[in-house]
Amino acid sequence: MSIALPPARFRPRGAESWRDPYAMYAALRDHDPLHHVEDGDYWVLSRYDDVLDALRRPEVFSSRKGLTVVGGDMAAAGVDAAPPLVMLDPPEHTEFRGLLTRGFTPRRVDSVADAVRDFVRTRLDAIDAIDAIDAIDAAGDPVDIVAELMRPLPCFVVAHYLGVDEADRQRFAGWTRAIVQAGAKGHALDAHEAVADLLAYFSALVERRRADPADDTVSDLVRVLGDDPQAVIRILGFAFTMIAGGNDTTIGLLSTAAQLLTEQTGLRDRIASDPESVGPFVEEALRLASPVQGLARTLTEDLRLHGRAAPAGDRVLLLYGSANRDPRAFGPRADEVDLDRGAPQHLAFGYGPHHCLGAAAARLQGRTVLTELLARFPRFTVDAARGTFADGAYVRRYETLPFATGG
Repeated sequence: MSIALPPARFRPRGAESWRDPYAMYAALRDHDPLHHVEDGDYWVLSRYDDVLDALRRPEVFSSRKGLTVVGGDMAAAGVDAAPPLVMLDPPEHTEFRGLLTRGFTPRRVDSVADAVRDFVRTRLDAIDAIDAIDAIDAAGDPVDIVAELMRPLPCFVVAHYLGVDEADRQRFAGWTRAIVQAGAKGHALDAHEAVADLLAYFSALVERRRADPADDTVSDLVRVLGDDPQAVIRILGFAFTMIAGGNDTTIGLLSTAAQLLTEQTGLRDRIASDPESVGPFVEEALRLASPVQGLARTLTEDLRLHGRAAPAGDRVLLLYGSANRDPRAFGPRADEVDLDRGAPQHLAFGYGPHHCLGAAAARLQGRTVLTELLARFPRFTVDAARGTFADGAYVRRYETLPFATGG
């Protein structure tokens, strides 16, 4: 006798409910791949091929009205007059993205590699010192690797790209954390004081770069935008986007990678002894982590798919986290690490026109952290069960993650 399965149903995640969304994803893929969410009146795509097709067709799946399933993204972010890159469609998107490409060339990424490595090593020195104290004081709290390494690193990298002076890095880190925490709840501008301070800082930085250019992204934009009357607003919007999008996503990658290596000690030992395997592992960690679990688009025409119809004007949530674990694309072991996995391309950085500009920088951070971490602490572990997840309906990342060096 067959057993009736419960209907597939999408429920937005946040905090602890992020621990395991994967059974829900599988049910959606198998039983309702174009799923309608009545509470909010939007649709959900969960299969790899469908999400990939949507990313390839920005003329149908538009970013112009924002990337969440609720309206008012543009007004809430205060960017109605000059939308950031992520909220543009071609051809405007193509033109603006072209202005930014120099800042994310392999040369620019390579130029920060030594600084990233030195930063990571300094942080690992601090973790080693904390662990030594804890060995003496058994009652001491465990090291939180998110607080000690995974949160400070992307903040450092974003500051470096944007040209934040070293003397201002501590203030910048404070603004970043306040904005990211508020953004996780869907209201980045709720961090009013941090946002005001950040905008004032970058307004002044833009003026300084007009007179004294440097080798950073703000200088690149100042030069190429020239006398554009919206230049300052566009630069501020880009800086805000980098801060809001370049921090918690990297934490999601790094924390998931640490969890995977703890759960699979044979894999951890292989990667520790074979530096060439770090790159393939980062790609698998990106696929399995999918730090941005999903973003929305707005339909510009009716969508007919899997026997259902979604009307033009409705929003569609593209579930990257589900697509990247779809057995139809990645085989029956889609939920496992496979260092020899080739095609298809994962969607952790999106695809097509909106492929993440910071992908190379994120990969650099992943490779550097794992290489240095395994060199220093080849038997490290994290306690995922005691870790906590950050709030927010779109990015899955650990807020805290206890760490042990392994002796």
